[in-house]
Amino acid sequence: MIDLYYWPTPNGRKISIMLEECGLEYAVRRVDIGAGDQFDPAFLAISPNNRMPAIVDHETGISVFEGGAILIYLAEKAGRLLPTESRDRFEVLQWLFWQAGGLGPMAGQLSHFVNYAAGEHAYARRRYFNEYDRLLAVMDVRLRDRAFLAGDYSIADVASFPWVIPYRRFGIDLDRFANVRRWFDALKRRPAVQRGVDLGKEWRRGEATNPEARKLMFEQNSETVFRAAEAKEK
Repeated sequence: MIDLYYWPTPNGRKISIMLEECGLEYAVRRVDIGAGDQFDPAFLAISPNNRMPAIVDHETGISVFEGGAILIYLAEKAGRLLPTESRDRFEVLQWLFWQAGGLGPMAGQLSHFVNYAAGEHAYARRRYFNEYDRLLAVMDVRLRDRAFLAGDYSIADVASFPWVIPYRRFGIDLDRFANVRRWFDALKRRPAVQRGVDLGKEWRRGEATNPEARKLMFEQNSETVFRAAEAKEK
């Protein structure tokens, strides 16, 4: 049994999709980021960055935080969606890290200024919109002569898909990216992807308009980390 520490965000959905694709037995542990569950000392013992997702594999006793690391761990455990041959493996890992270092962070920042930031932030919105738009073009070119980012369906696709889901909210016309559209529609039809995306979708309570939730999610700094660490040590 694997415990999945989860909230229905794109980063959380990477892991719920992967668990469903691999057919691994798991139990969901809610980490309500709008209520401050991410600062619970028991959770910090698993995820010292006070971010979900994280997993605990009770079969091996191993806990893992950070979405990319979790995807690699689950792929190796299940023997799925990550090749073992070196050349093919690194094709997948390159695109996994591309998502973790580019598509996810840029989409996350765009989401912040579209959905959460009060006031006018024209430069920030333009900056992150343009970068998200650019990264979709990188995907589109990559997908011109292949069905998936690294050849066969892999953890690179699992990681990237949740960050394309909000394209409408971000003001993107996905039909401009014909190859991304084809890829997106193919993944959307997969039953495991559908189950992973749907997990916990009824939990969201409108964090965008809740001042306390916004504070917990976006107004943390070094003092937050130090206080949480001290609480964990007591």
